[in-house]
Amino acid sequence: MNAVIAAVGIMLVLSLCRVHVVVALIVGALAGGLLGGLGVEGTLQAFNQGLGGGATVALSYALLGAFAVAIAKSGLAHALADKALTLVERQQEGAVGALKWLLIGLLLVVAISSQNLVPIHIAFIPLLVPPLLYVLSKLQLDRRLIACVLTFGLITPYMFLPVGFGGIFLNEILLANVAKSGVDVTGINVTQAMFIPALGMLFGLLVAVLFSYRGKRVYDLEKVAQAERVDVHYNPLSLLVAGLAIAAAFVVQLWLDSMIIGALVGFVIFSVSGVVRWKEADDLFTEGMKMMAMIGFIMIAAAGFAEVMKTTGEVKTLVDSSAELIGHNKAIGALLMLLVGLLVTMGIGSSFSTVPIIAAIFVPLGVQLGFSPLAIVCIVGTAGALGDAGSPASDSTLGPTSGLNADGQHNHIWDSVVPTFLHYNLPLLVFGWAAAMLL
Repeated sequence: MNAVIAAVGIMLVLSLCRVHVVVALIVGALAGGLLGGLGVEGTLQAFNQGLGGGATVALSYALLGAFAVAIAKSGLAHALADKALTLVERQQEGAVGALKWLLIGLLLVVAISSQNLVPIHIAFIPLLVPPLLYVLSKLQLDRRLIACVLTFGLITPYMFLPVGFGGIFLNEILLANVAKSGVDVTGINVTQAMFIPALGMLFGLLVAVLFSYRGKRVYDLEKVAQAERVDVHYNPLSLLVAGLAIAAAFVVQLWLDSMIIGALVGFVIFSVSGVVRWKEADDLFTEGMKMMAMIGFIMIAAAGFAEVMKTTGEVKTLVDSSAELIGHNKAIGALLMLLVGLLVTMGIGSSFSTVPIIAAIFVPLGVQLGFSPLAIVCIVGTAGALGDAGSPASDSTLGPTSGLNADGQHNHIWDSVVPTFLHYNLPLLVFGWAAAMLL
């Protein structure tokens, strides 16, 4: 059996059996390395080498956690939550219904903006979502719905719009690697190429919102109150300082391209202003780092897992084997290329890292099968994006969980990974295949 298939399969099965994702990643990496002929020593060496790749991201998220706690202390997000809660407590059915859609729309818009307008990716989730948990729980909104909404906003913009992270993924990674592999991409509208796959994501979102999770789900309000400061005191000064700290953090991040320095500057502003007292700063910093430590550990382990997969050389073998099975059948070819992309991305956890790996083989294969340059761009782009949702190691699922599980009532695998896999990866397979055949 191919080492990549075995490793990803073991990792997914263990995760579904509620084995911790970090343990599942390590066991999957060991199995894949051994099957790939690396031996125990070679596997561990590759895994350790890959760990450094996730260290920067992990530290960024840890500092963002501290920044998030400071914002919670200021009461900014709670001011928004209190206004929403007032409407809920009035028991005005029409107002409550409108509030539900307003919150869903707000989270969707912010998630989309985090990829394009202000490219901060998942950093907004621990800032905005935990203070809203009490309101969401009062409304009995299914958190699986919120996970799907957030994941849509984190993925669809970058795979469709060439702005922010989308500019990096579509222009600097997708088109560049397709061109590098021998296809002339001059004059190709990448938005046109990814339009139908993006419709697949939209279809999945509508199914989740209107059908799958439209019913009410009861959560323990006492657990929310214990985990989240529902009685935070705030005043105009603390709200002003919070606004300045957030603005400064974003500006510094965009200026220096460093979430670490941005979060640190924001935290310092809170400390200097007195919103966070000096004697409380150490405890708050530690609390925030604890909040985001788990996502950091998973990202580090995922980087090690990905390095083992690359070192085995079995990714290329998997792609080559798929090419042999395809023959000259365009329909089967498009489907197998998408399935391989799904498997590779779910293992590596990043579509940005998947495209360079698969483009080298899929582009010549697409040319051989007679696909147009536009269809080839679509196939490679969709194959890369597949698996970003629904992967236990993807920040597109880890991000929503980091906010929705603040009170321990949202399981990463069954409430984030499985719902997003079903609602996004399956439609993306269908719509991506259709796009490849039509373009």
